[in-house]
Amino acid sequence: MKTFNNAIRIYLLFFDSVVFLLNFYLMKKIFFISTVILIILAIFACFQAKNRLNALSGNEKMVLLEIPKGSSPAKVSQILHENGIWTDDLAFQLWCRLYKPNLKAGWYEVPANSKLDEIIALFESGKNAVKKVTIPEGRASWEIPSYLTKAFPNLDTNRWNALIHDPKFTQSLGVSAKSLEGYLLPETYPFAVDADEEAIIKQMVAANLKLREQYKDMEGTMWDTLGSWHKVLTLASVVEEETGKPDERPLIAGVFHNRLRIGMPLGADPTVRFIFKNLTGPIYKSQLNSNSPYNTRKFKGLMPGPISNPGRKAIEAALKPAKTDALYFVAKDDGSGTHFFSSNLKDHNKYKNIAAKNRGE
Repeated sequence: MKTFNNAIRIYLLFFDSVVFLLNFYLMKKIFFISTVILIILAIFACFQAKNRLNALSGNEKMVLLEIPKGSSPAKVSQILHENGIWTDDLAFQLWCRLYKPNLKAGWYEVPANSKLDEIIALFESGKNAVKKVTIPEGRASWEIPSYLTKAFPNLDTNRWNALIHDPKFTQSLGVSAKSLEGYLLPETYPFAVDADEEAIIKQMVAANLKLREQYKDMEGTMWDTLGSWHKVLTLASVVEEETGKPDERPLIAGVFHNRLRIGMPLGADPTVRFIFKNLTGPIYKSQLNSNSPYNTRKFKGLMPGPISNPGRKAIEAALKPAKTDALYFVAKDDGSGTHFFSSNLKDHNKYKNIAAKNRGE
């Protein structure tokens, strides 16, 4: 009986061992299978995430949008969604959680078919969208808005003109003059897309004053003779209006310097046109008799200020005029756009007659 009981115990122990090993094997197998499944799912999820992050934006054309100050990643994602650029909010939020980008406020041009990392890199760069506008040389302040309104249709010309002639605003920009005529440097500007009249004027004046600093300490210029940047711009504006030929500007500047030196009136018709805003057509005798201090046909010396906004070449000509003994010049009127130069009235009258013949008179 004792032997039988021992046999039963051995059998039960053996059976328990087999069950344990079987369970261990099954658990290990289940764990292994589960692990494999989890790895496959993880790999699949990674591929899915990669595909979502590498997807292209939904805009087929460039989109201009604004990221307001203080926008959270969730707000930026909403803006992208509303503009049809990026609609996968989860992917955007995931990217921001992983890399914590510094998204800067401003206006941006989002190119078509951009990837998420390219869009976020654009917002991190702070490279704001701009509107490029070219302001031609020699335009008076009241003419400039016509070049701006295509890019800025809501530009207020009345406010523009008021700012140009506001002494307090002028002084705030570092200009010691009654108006900003002459201080709006002509060139191609990258204006912010939301720029208003004040911002545009400030940018143009800043460019002008930067140019002043470049010439201020340059040797071999007529700065000391003219006495101030304001007078440089004043003379340059007349030079600008008298010729469209860059190679003639130093010669014409030389004539004006000669006249100023001997106390002879500049005799420049463009200064009379400025008084009456008569930019084309005939100049009448009554206008030539105007008592305006801008009438250089009647009064000696420089006018009180510029009559237009001169470009770099005209400014350079005023500062570095050609050495010449000429006191007169007259347009040839032969289609070349050039002038006759002379040092005496006799030759000047001769050239005037030639010009008249060229006009068919």
